[in-house]
Amino acid sequence: MIETNRPAAAPAEDEPDLLRDQFRQLLRYRRLIGAGIGIGLLGGVYLGVSTADTYVATADIVLRAPTDDPFNPSLAPDKAINIGSERQVALSSSIANEAAKKLGVSAAGFAALRSGLQVTNPPQTMVLRFTYTAASPKEAAKRANAMTEAYLLKRQEALDLTRDQMVKGYTDQRDPVAKQLDDFVKQISTMPAGTARDAAYVTKTDLQSKVNTLNNNIAKLQALDMTPGRVTSAATAPHAPDGPGIPMSLALGAAVGLALGLLAAWVRLVFDPAPRSEGDVARALRAPVLGYLPRDKTGGGPLLAAGEEDPRLAEEYRSVAFRLAYDSRFADRRRLLVVAPRGSSETAAAVAVNLAASFAETGKDVLLIEADLRTPVLASQLPTDAGGRPRWSQMPGGPAAAGPKHGDTDWPDGRQLVVDAGESGAFDLIPGERVRNVARALTSARATRLVSEADSPNSTVVVLAPPVLSYADALALVDRVDGVLVVCDPRAVHRTDLSRIRELISGAGGTVLGAVLHAPLPGEKRARGKGRDSAAAEDKPADGTGPGRPAPQPIPYEVAEPEQHIPGDGTDTVALRTVRTGRR
Repeated sequence: MIETNRPAAAPAEDEPDLLRDQFRQLLRYRRLIGAGIGIGLLGGVYLGVSTADTYVATADIVLRAPTDDPFNPSLAPDKAINIGSERQVALSSSIANEAAKKLGVSAAGFAALRSGLQVTNPPQTMVLRFTYTAASPKEAAKRANAMTEAYLLKRQEALDLTRDQMVKGYTDQRDPVAKQLDDFVKQISTMPAGTARDAAYVTKTDLQSKVNTLNNNIAKLQALDMTPGRVTSAATAPHAPDGPGIPMSLALGAAVGLALGLLAAWVRLVFDPAPRSEGDVARALRAPVLGYLPRDKTGGGPLLAAGEEDPRLAEEYRSVAFRLAYDSRFADRRRLLVVAPRGSSETAAAVAVNLAASFAETGKDVLLIEADLRTPVLASQLPTDAGGRPRWSQMPGGPAAAGPKHGDTDWPDGRQLVVDAGESGAFDLIPGERVRNVARALTSARATRLVSEADSPNSTVVVLAPPVLSYADALALVDRVDGVLVVCDPRAVHRTDLSRIRELISGAGGTVLGAVLHAPLPGEKRARGKGRDSAAAEDKPADGTGPGRPAPQPIPYEVAEPEQHIPGDGTDTVALRTVRTGRR
């Protein structure tokens, strides 16, 4: 049974692997992390310099409530004193005014005097902690002590004023009663014995009781201990600045900057439309990543990697071919379509050529078909010799029977080349040709018979098509070459593009066998911010018309030299350019 439409599941990953993968993805944004560390270091330097001449002096006061018996535990101090209100009083302008008079601070420096004071209350205590910050140690201690003294003085005055007002109130109540009592005493001395005198004695007793009560209240108030509190720790001049110092400030700044940089990198990672890892590519395509091509340090070279000084590239191609050979979906039909998402097909062409060489190395009869009829370049870039014509071209009624002159017939015209792959052997190449109607050439019966060469025993057909999101050529071939290999730079493609490719290929009846990733090409711009602009440009109407853009001129029918074309530039768009992929 041939399985052609079953999508490959993305590889399962456990949580530690995902965390490690996310951490590696964060390291992609080294500039953001470095900028965060730089900002943190600058902040650390500012903190160290700004606090280098800052001194802090502290004084503590224990508050007391007025009492006539300080050893009586019946009244809790926290019930008699509202510590929050006392803290606000300590920070008030009246206390600052009193301290300013003692310190001789002018009205211009009054605001600065208040700004340097902080009053706190340690939990579960009746202590007010006066903390004063100044530019010199002596000034800090002097002002802290002045603030505490001013607060105690103002609190003492407030308590004395309250007591005096209460004593005056009791006195005002007592004096009329005492005068009335004196009058009754005089009247009783002149009254004769009898009922009237007895009633006067009762009234005298009541008045004497009221006077005694009021005198007792006045005596209690005058006997109260009105001490507002005591200083338990006077402020002393500090020996060192309050700041953490330059080394500690730099360390703190670096730590905070690193945290900010990682946060910025994480935010950038969340909103990054490009695949962040091989796992993202696999999940978007629902197919495994078959290989990651190493970076070419030579700045470009021949398409065939075999025989190069760096064997890593050739070995990576062999690894991809090995994994494809053991995939039942490819092994059953032995047809492979190699495409890029959009832009240049240069790397896709290299992958197709080297996979053909790798299959030839295993003893397969390999036929490489260049179905890129817009920018064909393989014939000019590969070591080729003229080979025999394929069987389909020698059939009765084929293009060879008609005997047209080369260049006057549609593709394929029966021309076949043999590519010398060195130690890997040789494989056949059907080169691409510029044609008037790309759609008709790709869907012709001759192209179908050409792809059916893979039905022969021990044969493999590799087809190279233009970018799948730029042209519909690849979709026209999917129904015959249903195994698709996507070649892309993960930093230059979006996850939505990969999902789109999978949907288009699945809708056309094909299957994405996997992906081959590669680094940016030498000299290629990696402005990811412009990726959407280029994508939008490719999705414009096929006629190229729009604001400020003239309609393109028809391309003359002639065989162009390879140097006249840049792969993937889109200037040679014909026919299928009107089919806008992805607008399903």
